[in-house]
Amino acid sequence: MTKNKTILTDSSKSLATSLNQVLADSYALMALTHLAHWNVEGQGFFALHTAFQTQYEELFTAIDEIAERVRALDSYAIGGLGKLAETAGMKEFAAPLSQEDYVQRLITGNEKLLADAAKARDLAGEVADAESQDLMIGRITLHQKTVWMLKSFLK
Repeated sequence: MTKNKTILTDSSKSLATSLNQVLADSYALMALTHLAHWNVEGQGFFALHTAFQTQYEELFTAIDEIAERVRALDSYAIGGLGKLAETAGMKEFAAPLSQEDYVQRLITGNEKLLADAAKARDLAGEVADAESQDLMIGRITLHQKTVWMLKSFLK
């Protein structure tokens, strides 16, 4: 007995690749946010420690949703720390940093993720995949809010 395999169109493959990029970005940003959470110090410690925890926990949940959407498209989610880091291409940082430097570097990571999520959203729209488009719109909305909050801290 042979299994019927869905033949992926070039558009579906491109969308899955784009979603995998957002998956990798999200995983890398989660790790960097967790690092900032562990190591932030100073007067704003409690506020930032709590905010970073909220952010990395939300990213952890999102990663699963994005990977499952890739699978729903009959493609495979990427994984492994090396592959995720390579695909994300986010610049890592090490402790200790000032509060402002942690925040600025997380802004940069969120902005990269926003750009890649917008590409995935647009591609999903082009191929009439409303579910993937909706997922990316939700991610974009959340990361726009995160960037706003992080930038507000720096004022």
